[in-house]
Amino acid sequence: MIIFLVGYMGCGKSTKAKQLAHRLDCPVIDLDAEIVNQSGKTIAEYFEAYGESGFRDYESEMLKSYPYPETCVVATGGGLPCFFDNMNWMNNHGLTIYLQMTPAALVSRLHNRQKRPLIKDLNDEELFVFIEEKLKERDPFYTKAKLVVDAFDLDGEKLELAISDEL
Repeated sequence: MIIFLVGYMGCGKSTKAKQLAHRLDCPVIDLDAEIVNQSGKTIAEYFEAYGESGFRDYESEMLKSYPYPETCVVATGGGLPCFFDNMNWMNNHGLTIYLQMTPAALVSRLHNRQKRPLIKDLNDEELFVFIEEKLKERDPFYTKAKLVVDAFDLDGEKLELAISDEL
């Protein structure tokens, strides 16, 4: 089974994907890292060169054309579920899990903002408001996930248990 982790930037998708893949003894795929590997550009450089729409096109193409192993854990980009039919595609091809966090918890985790084009120039107060607004836009997509878990204090073991309860 392919397990797709979705959620806002900073919720721990990449870290939890590695932990869960280790527990399930399967490969982990970080789609943002794959975009960097394939394009030869960082996410910030890709945004700068092609704009957000160019990035979203490439990201969706990567999601749908990647040669996934039969069993793996996939960390997605924070915006990926919110564009095109990406969330429906993931729901049709695997188990989707929304790693849900509050705006305050996300602000506390997003220290190194330079690598994140959408928030690189925001202070903590501006970031809180930005995240609140973005979550209002994105939650209708994120909550289409087959499983929604509170990502605060979540570890690989708790995530594995939540999945086994779902199956």
